Amino acid sequence: MNAADTAWIMTATALVLFMTLPGLALFYGGLVRSRNVLSVFMHTYGVACLMSVLWFFAGYSIAFGPDTSGLWGGLGKIGLSGVTADSLSGTLPEILFFAFQMTFAVITPALIVGAYVERIGFGFVMLFSGLWMLLCYAPVVHWVWGGGFLADGGIFGEVGVRDFAGGIVVHETAGLAALILAVFLGPRLNHNTPPHNPGFVMIGAAMLWVGWFGFNGGSQLAADGGAAMAITVTHISAATASLTWALWERIKFGKASLVGIVTGTIAGLASITPASGFVGPWAALLIGAVAGILCQEAVVLIRNKAKIDDTLDVFAVHGVGGIFGTIMIAALGAGSWAAQLGSLAIVGVYTTVVTVVLVLVCKAITPLRVSKEVEVNGLDLSVHGERAYDLSS
Repeated sequence: MNAADTAWIMTATALVLFMTLPGLALFYGGLVRSRNVLSVFMHTYGVACLMSVLWFFAGYSIAFGPDTSGLWGGLGKIGLSGVTADSLSGTLPEILFFAFQMTFAVITPALIVGAYVERIGFGFVMLFSGLWMLLCYAPVVHWVWGGGFLADGGIFGEVGVRDFAGGIVVHETAGLAALILAVFLGPRLNHNTPPHNPGFVMIGAAMLWVGWFGFNGGSQLAADGGAAMAITVTHISAATASLTWALWERIKFGKASLVGIVTGTIAGLASITPASGFVGPWAALLIGAVAGILCQEAVVLIRNKAKIDDTLDVFAVHGVGGIFGTIMIAALGAGSWAAQLGSLAIVGVYTTVVTVVLVLVCKAITPLRVSKEVEVNGLDLSVHGERAYDLSS
């Protein structure tokens, strides 16, 4: 065990959890109408709690268990079987590696929350999220990070897919699942209302930015120069994407908005995530500069052209950003085109199939969408019996 590595990953684990609670909750909560803000908090908090328990029960074993099939880790570590305070994973206590990866399993289904807020049933959220994490997210983790068939020595030969912190594993899977759920749900009854609290959005985005240092820097799994470089390129990409998003807004609409510039931040963070361990500052500047415009145009395409009500633009920002960053690894010569594009395609097809099947199964068990009356009155009071603001606001 290396004490410095252990101390850093303990810190990174806290930072990644901080991204979801309270960062993502505030970011998403500020973007909805005031009558639904508590439901967004409830979805995010409930998902975080359930994923933590399920990751302990079986998710960690599926992702990082000892099975050598290349498809999943098996159930050899179910309920942390065989993992003690003295067990090691590289230079880290294995229990710490478990906890660090648990925070990724928490935030990935939580990202999907942004696609279905203001109109989905809470029971469906919990059932779908739990099954999706175990059957979609955890196997993909094994394929890419757990020595599975997409990693080095797998189907792409000696050099497998390069995904440092989750462009494929986190952002592509969550983005596609979000888009599919949005299609199944259909649009909100009134989807032209502005965010009720842009201040919440900014505070949440700032928390995500800070937490992302643990997300990307922690993925080095060591306290060294590689972790420092990952943090640096993460910051540069985020800052650059924020500026290009705001500039593009200014050019198109005559004004740059607070919600816009912080959404650009998230686009830059999502885009650099897969590449953060493989590129330097100038590449990060390029990735961020493109991401701020690319993801903004993806928002327009999904909303206005495709007419899909992905409420908080999860696919356009996280999905497109993660896919773009994954491709840029090959474009910048840090990975092979076959492995990067092939893995995107394989994971994309798998995620689509699993998500569609799970939506159909879950909606047969519990209602997918709330009633029209509940949606009009707001989910806070109707579903959770609480109210954060006067409904006239």
